Amino acid sequence: MKIARRIENLPPYLFVTISKKIVEKRARGEEVISFGIGDPDLPTPKNIIDRLCLAAHDPANHRYPESEGLPELRRAIATWYQQRFDVVLDPDSEVLPLIGSKEGIGHVAWCMLNPGDVALIPDPAYPVYGISTALADAVPYHMPLTADNNFLPDLDSIPHEVLEKAKLMWICYPNNPTGAIADVSFFDKVVAFAKAHDIAVCHDGPYTEVAYDGYRPPSFLQAAGSKEVGVEFHSLSKSYNMTGWRVGMAVGNAKMIDALKRFKSNIDSGVPQAIQLAAIEALTGPQDDITRHNAIYQRRRDLIVETLQDMGLEVQTPQASLYVWAKVPKGFTSASFATELLDQVGVVVTPGTGYGAEGEGYVRLSLTLSDASLVKGLSKLSAWRGTVGRSKSR
Repeated sequence: MKIARRIENLPPYLFVTISKKIVEKRARGEEVISFGIGDPDLPTPKNIIDRLCLAAHDPANHRYPESEGLPELRRAIATWYQQRFDVVLDPDSEVLPLIGSKEGIGHVAWCMLNPGDVALIPDPAYPVYGISTALADAVPYHMPLTADNNFLPDLDSIPHEVLEKAKLMWICYPNNPTGAIADVSFFDKVVAFAKAHDIAVCHDGPYTEVAYDGYRPPSFLQAAGSKEVGVEFHSLSKSYNMTGWRVGMAVGNAKMIDALKRFKSNIDSGVPQAIQLAAIEALTGPQDDITRHNAIYQRRRDLIVETLQDMGLEVQTPQASLYVWAKVPKGFTSASFATELLDQVGVVVTPGTGYGAEGEGYVRLSLTLSDASLVKGLSKLSAWRGTVGRSKSR
């Protein structure tokens, strides 16, 4: 039996490798504190849980759902976008519920790319953009995100021969992994660029509701003409602490939404209906928990940034997202520094190279660990400071 080359050639998913190392160390009785994956430790708000429990008892929700989602959920998503961003969406043609936004992100390449087409992908970036491109037998072109350019892609530097083959472009703000932000004027530039080169845009925006210091991140769809060129992927995972519930949405360009809808109708059966009803409650119910949770994340952010700066690391305080993006000390690579922290003090950070070659020289720390674990983890990181002079350069 032979496995298809497209699977054989897939790299292991970043967090699977990290989780394996954590399990191995804990099996040896070692304490490990993980600043790795961005999986909220805070519980889903009670009103959402209660709605799920009620829906689960209704036999009507035990049957196959429609792959395009409940009309009530599509309307709730459209209403939420109008209230939050002043963006008007047609719930029938411009909204599609997803089994988590990752599902749609993974599938849209199959809808928009033919073999040999080029996808413009940020570097560093969420790995699924590149993996889905490869699975569609398309070609990734990496757009460097650097501190010198505020972690925004330099669209003018993309070669003409690349643009001739480019059919899809990925952007993500607030950004994973860097925590960088973008304003509507940047999105305006992306829209103009996409129109000029006939490129479809996918904006991954799951962190718009995770922001600090009074900042309110915009939606890509707030840019004039954005629905003519692209879609936005959003999720309830980060906003409402629902990563395990698997519910998100794609919104925007009707042609792209229809393509995703047709693809999904052939490979999955949609979001379980009880989950959809809980999602409606999340979007239409009280939003106070978002503010409360962001205050917790902001406090954690400040503690992490302070500790890293005390360690001598160069780090900017992010205004949004669940991540702190920090430069590694001189003499270390991203991987060697991550290994050093795990081996020496039992702390997991994510090497920047897990998100692309341009992530070299950085590590990412997540804010999604309990306060008790945070205190332990920061104490361990502080203890590492005393080993800097003795650590072997790599």
